[in-house]
Amino acid sequence: MHIPDGLIAPQAYLAAAAIAIPCWAYAVKRVSTALDEAAIPRLAVLTALAFVLSTIMLPLPGGTSAHLYGMGLLVLAFGLWPAFLAFSLVLALQALLLGAGGITALPVNALTMGLVGGAVVVGARSLLGASRSAWATVLPVWLGVVVAATGLALVLGAQPLLGSDAAGRPLFFPFGPAVTLPVIVLPHMIIGLLEGVLTWMVLGMLESRRATT
Repeated sequence: MHIPDGLIAPQAYLAAAAIAIPCWAYAVKRVSTALDEAAIPRLAVLTALAFVLSTIMLPLPGGTSAHLYGMGLLVLAFGLWPAFLAFSLVLALQALLLGAGGITALPVNALTMGLVGGAVVVGARSLLGASRSAWATVLPVWLGVVVAATGLALVLGAQPLLGSDAAGRPLFFPFGPAVTLPVIVLPHMIIGLLEGVLTWMVLGMLESRRATT
């Protein structure tokens, strides 16, 4: 689901950076008060798992990709802001070490996959109340993945409107939403279900381990 560098117009990624930077600053402040020392090792382990999950990518037409990404797991385990900060670190490391995504695209990727997708998970989970069924985990995670994919598809689909040469050819991502929405969202509807099931299994194992310690 990563957007790589070169596909987004400067006015898009600069606007995203103007939103993401204060969000990161707020997340740092929240993490320093929301997590105790005992939670830090668990956060590190699940952040590493998210890194691995989102590194296994299926290329999609146009230069983006489909993959599991672990944001729902981080959100349900630690809350929105710690998860947003941890997943932003995952995206930054992937861009720097693996060339997955990009530095200029980092704010867009972090906001759509991390903040928006994570907020959807939180909202959907709260609507389901205290239910402990599998669907109370699977459905919010699925919604978070699908909404994040939709957001990225809309961002990419808007790029032909943001820059073109004298002949009218797009300077950045060349396809509009009629292409990006089905190509990106439909695969992630399946991926979201897989991620929801995986999240439910991992959280169940963590709860079982805590119950025996």
